[in-house]
Amino acid sequence: MGFSSYGQDKNKIIIHHADLSDRNQTELPDATLLRGNITAEHNGIILNCNTAYYFEKENYIKLLGDVRMNQGDTLFLDSKYAEYNAINGFAYAEGDVIVRSPDSTLETDTLRFNRNENLIYYNTPGTIVNKGNTLKSQSGKYFLTEKKFQFFTAVTITTTQGTIVKSNHLDFYEVPEHAYVFGPSTITNEGDYIYTENGYYDVKHDLGKMVKNSYIWYDQRKIEGDSIYYDKRIEFASATNHVRVTDTINKSKITGHYAELYKLQDSMYVTKKALVSMLTEEGDSVYFSAKRIVLTGPEKDRIIRGYHDARIFRDSMSGKADSIHWSEKVGLTQMIGRPVLWNGDSQVTGEVMHLLSNLETKQMDSLKVLNNAFIVEKDTLGTGYNQVKGVNLYGKFVDNKLSELDLVKNAEMIYYAYNEKNEFIGIDKGICSHINVGFSENEISSVTLFVSPESQLYPDHMLPENARFLKDFIWRGEEKINSLADIFSEEEVQDEIDQKEERLQKQKDANEPMEIQKETLAPQQPSPKTKLEKK
Repeated sequence: MGFSSYGQDKNKIIIHHADLSDRNQTELPDATLLRGNITAEHNGIILNCNTAYYFEKENYIKLLGDVRMNQGDTLFLDSKYAEYNAINGFAYAEGDVIVRSPDSTLETDTLRFNRNENLIYYNTPGTIVNKGNTLKSQSGKYFLTEKKFQFFTAVTITTTQGTIVKSNHLDFYEVPEHAYVFGPSTITNEGDYIYTENGYYDVKHDLGKMVKNSYIWYDQRKIEGDSIYYDKRIEFASATNHVRVTDTINKSKITGHYAELYKLQDSMYVTKKALVSMLTEEGDSVYFSAKRIVLTGPEKDRIIRGYHDARIFRDSMSGKADSIHWSEKVGLTQMIGRPVLWNGDSQVTGEVMHLLSNLETKQMDSLKVLNNAFIVEKDTLGTGYNQVKGVNLYGKFVDNKLSELDLVKNAEMIYYAYNEKNEFIGIDKGICSHINVGFSENEISSVTLFVSPESQLYPDHMLPENARFLKDFIWRGEEKINSLADIFSEEEVQDEIDQKEERLQKQKDANEPMEIQKETLAPQQPSPKTKLEKK
């Protein structure tokens, strides 16, 4: 017997149609058996199937065969079997379950649907397809109102571009295709590997931001930082605060508080206490620092440029200049703009300074200083300064230490002389066309004048103070970089301290009770004693 509009109470399940119905209190107490083209409804959800058991008193229905549920234009559910409880708005479905929304399709074996909370959840392996993106998990939830999938067990997203996101806790929003990961998670894409414990990834545009224990293996470079941004489309990555880049190919490490990497250009930009450390074949380390460092080029053809107070430090040698340019291919380090180099206790200055390395051994080979070359060394036993100057300077290294220097054209010298008993015997002052300076244990050991030398040894009392300094003499000993800790400028060190204190204060404010936060954040009138008002 067929019928329609069975039951009219809106809080009840309404049976709109069934080809046949049967009530048998003996076999099915309190139930109506419905067969053929069944259509039922409850508060906006339409139920269709081939066979149903309707329990009117319990306001409950079981659906079998070609089950379909439809909630407006937002949810379509197909399964082999389902149950629906109209009292609490709870639905259960199993057997080849397919859930469709305007943007996604979910396939699983068993799921539950809580209409009161607009929540679907499943504990059997499921596959979700969202605009070409595929999400696979062992269990999950779908929040209809927020259009959000949530996973707390192993989930994998494979995007249309081939990116793979894996996590044990992930929230995925259908629109605008954003994934948020919590806890250990990975993102891989064409050789790029990202690890994070808290991050966001825009699946549609292939870009993301990671903010906890994060790093990227990016073109054989490992990038670490408090916050990392990644854009696959333009092959770009940036990192902020406590940045560390490990270059496994070139045996170098780069640190700072902000860095940008451009994969296609094979380049990197680092600032805010930027430091590059390189390991030589002999196991020695060379350090570059500047307010802004740019690294470009592939293996064996790298170029490092440091701008604004650039510095270099290695073994017993250090130096600084307005900018430093290093080319691996030609083994040349150029120090440009007020360059100064310290070899042990000796200071070398000039207008242009070039350091050359042996391309085979990678050791320091020679030094060239052009225009107004000047060597100064404090007299270790007195208060004076040994000085040698010339138009140009050419030096040789042995085992990465200065062995000798030659100063040519208009060469001059002032040298504090001592006998074998270290007794002061006078001040040797002379001029010639060529002066050779020898070094031993990083100190000046000999000064030899060539080509028309003229010199005179003055007793201490015979040479006035103003005559003890060659023209253009300058001592920059207070700038000397004695250790790696000295390689950063005072300004950079203070900026780092200020930023750290600011972050600590923000953390402290965030942990204060709300009423204290409000007082702290409220606009304050300047005190009469503040610097602002004094100005």
